[in-house]
Amino acid sequence: MQKLFIDFTPGESLTLDGEQARHIAKSLRMKVGDMLTVTDGSGQDFGCMIEKITPETVELQVCYKQATDSEPDCKVTIYQGVPKSTKLEDIIQKCTELGVAKIVPTLTKRCVSRPDEKSAKKKNIRYRKIALEAAQQSGRGIIPEIEEMKTLKNAAKDDESEVKIVFYEGGGKKLSELIKSDTESVSIYIGPEGGFEEEEVKLLEENGAVRATLGKRILRTQTAPVAALTAIMLLTNNLE
Repeated sequence: MQKLFIDFTPGESLTLDGEQARHIAKSLRMKVGDMLTVTDGSGQDFGCMIEKITPETVELQVCYKQATDSEPDCKVTIYQGVPKSTKLEDIIQKCTELGVAKIVPTLTKRCVSRPDEKSAKKKNIRYRKIALEAAQQSGRGIIPEIEEMKTLKNAAKDDESEVKIVFYEGGGKKLSELIKSDTESVSIYIGPEGGFEEEEVKLLEENGAVRATLGKRILRTQTAPVAALTAIMLLTNNLE
């Protein structure tokens, strides 16, 4: 069922306007009598039936409320070394579908892409829109948080996850040794195209991170977070 994230006060009825109404009527081509789900991202889903469609509004009748059952019970944060081009957009989309809780674009020494503050803020607006659209498409209960860009030092300092993992081509522990079925929060550090420098890995280790491997093959920066997140979701029983 189509899901929409909106800011609303739950009641017996609901009226959508603007872009959301046009999206339902024109893009999705939904009709009177069709069902959809709306949520405010707080963990509650509201099943609604379309009662009326006009060129500018869609009126919904709230039929039922239920707790969202699509959210993983392990919160994963990805600290992603800022890659070139639109790779980060692909990472946000795919990792949102897989259940990530937060993504933090992170500046490291080998990052080729180094947007200034104005450009970074503009990009962040687009990143959040991509996360919203992917969350709606995949039926998420929340929209993953896309933080403003941070330096690696600040990222490590602010990280409060239960398990902290840095993936490094120099090798490390297997994920199955670090992630258990009851692990509640994990942060993973992914380098940019050129990877991490050794001193950056040591910085992360000083802040509680453990070196880990995703196998004997070297993965691209846009492949590694998807592979790591999938493995973590499997190890915590969130892909069943």
